[in-house]
Amino acid sequence: MPLVRIDVNEGRTKEELQNLSKGIHDAILDEYGIPERDYFHILTEHPAGQIFAQDAGLGFVRTSDVVMIQIFTQGGRSREAKQALFAAVAAKLGQLGVGGENVFIGYVENTPEDWSFGFGRAQYVTGELDVPKK
Repeated sequence: MPLVRIDVNEGRTKEELQNLSKGIHDAILDEYGIPERDYFHILTEHPAGQIFAQDAGLGFVRTSDVVMIQIFTQGGRSREAKQALFAAVAAKLGQLGVGGENVFIGYVENTPEDWSFGFGRAQYVTGELDVPKK
């Protein structure tokens, strides 16, 4: 069950924002096989000058179309699975006109006991939800 935070600069339409979120979700569905309703995204627009995203010395230039993505999910997936997810996200966003240089992904892993879906309970721990298979 990933929690996805998406940060972008202001200027996209509501439909474009929804398509960004849906594209990322579809990539996660395709690569990780999670249930479709495991859809937890927070999309935040920022005024100009609030996102700083250089190239880490890789020699390319990002534009104001940068999409900063943080994926919080349970640990245990292989390096290959993560790389496939990164490629799938970039491909889905590429179909929406976002250049590969503008797709930045930070991936954060945790454990089943780190999640509460409501009511102050850790549903993976209480057994209300099955721990997803990797």
